[in-house]
Amino acid sequence: MAQWLFKSEPDVWSFDMQKAKGAEGELWTGVRNYLARNNMRAMQIGERGFFYHSNIGLEIVGIVEICALSRPDPTTDDPRWDCVTIRAVADMPKPVSLKDVKANPALAQMSLVTSMRLSVQPVTEAEWAEVCRMGGYSG
Repeated sequence: MAQWLFKSEPDVWSFDMQKAKGAEGELWTGVRNYLARNNMRAMQIGERGFFYHSNIGLEIVGIVEICALSRPDPTTDDPRWDCVTIRAVADMPKPVSLKDVKANPALAQMSLVTSMRLSVQPVTEAEWAEVCRMGGYSG
């Protein structure tokens, strides 16, 4: 299974808001980048992702899970754009800051470092394991 990272501005959609949606989850709408859209199209139910607070906080704060496959984004009539549904799984016991990610040589090639603006990113197994270790997440 693949792993992912979802970026959101916490003053617009925070991890606390995501958790409040419960098991039903929430549509990850509004993505208007082809690579991010293609990442969502590749996702499978049950795959996990990091929830990253961008602009404010700049840290990985939680773990999410894909609970519905890619489908047309209902926030636009443009058929090019899709969305998935994600649900919160767990808080990251110790949020992992962008500063700490950038300082870790094992994460030098992580999309969070190399493709900062991409809102939905792939995460390799090694990156996933390292970030989980840094954040004290063992689930």
